[in-house]
Amino acid sequence: MHKKQTAPFIGAAFGLAFVLANAAALPAAVGVLLRVLAILAFLRLLLALRRRPAGAGTGADTDGGAGATGGEAAAPLFGRGYRLVVAAEVAVGLVGLVVINPVLHAPKATVGWIALVVGLHFFGLAAVWRQPSLNALAAAMSGCGAAGLALAATGVPAAVVATVAGILPGALLLGAVARSLRAPVAGAVRG
Repeated sequence: MHKKQTAPFIGAAFGLAFVLANAAALPAAVGVLLRVLAILAFLRLLLALRRRPAGAGTGADTDGGAGATGGEAAAPLFGRGYRLVVAAEVAVGLVGLVVINPVLHAPKATVGWIALVVGLHFFGLAAVWRQPSLNALAAAMSGCGAAGLALAATGVPAAVVATVAGILPGALLLGAVARSLRAPVAGAVRG
């Protein structure tokens, strides 16, 4: 796997993880179906990434500026800015989990918190990677997380929280990677 494939791979892997982890809260048949669909989507994305030539860009949504053209220098994909955003994400995420579980005793809110923090980290990545198109994913995932927190606070069933704050963000991540690969991959597959 070359450097330009890494960011989309990470996005797809986290999308798969969101679905796999949260499908357990749903009725068994639905959970199994969603897991199978997520695995198939991930494998399809992995195959599309493996078919991509090393020099091909990965689209505006997930390549972190690595596909910049012309005389512009691309922002480093996993440079200092990236590391700072991820470090902040981990720190904020852990602090929230410490408050949600042992202090508030609200384990259903955990998935909402995780989705909110992951969504917010995409705003940071959009700035660091100079990819404003990531802001749409950031807003959608943050919205799912905030909705999941609100739903957990109102006492709705865990399956509803898992769907809104877990399954949907997973699908958003998988979809964002697929969208970033669509045009170049479609031409390669059909051509």
